[in-house]
Amino acid sequence: MTTPDLPRLVAFYRDVVGFELTYRFPDEGAPEFVALRLGNSELGLAANPEADEPADSHRWELCVYADDCDAAVGALRTGGATVTEEPVDQPWGERSARVTDPDGNRLLVLARL
Repeated sequence: MTTPDLPRLVAFYRDVVGFELTYRFPDEGAPEFVALRLGNSELGLAANPEADEPADSHRWELCVYADDCDAAVGALRTGGATVTEEPVDQPWGERSARVTDPDGNRLLVLARL
């Protein structure tokens, strides 16, 4: 994922979503690329000053499982996410909600019922 503000997006995914920083390039100075991990999932973020438009495509979204969908959405909202769909129980046995990160990228938050 590219972003015009790499430090802001790294802080969001690390501090709010719970990803762990596993790699950064270069080692010193302002990072150009970072790798993050949450469980068995990895996310790469790259600095791109020209990536200034919000991601408004509905062709993809990052799915994140939480123990408690409502609590996760509350923490994401407090951490700077915009809630676009409040938590709701789904007939297939999950509770889901949708948020956007500070760059406008879509996240689907899920919890098993």
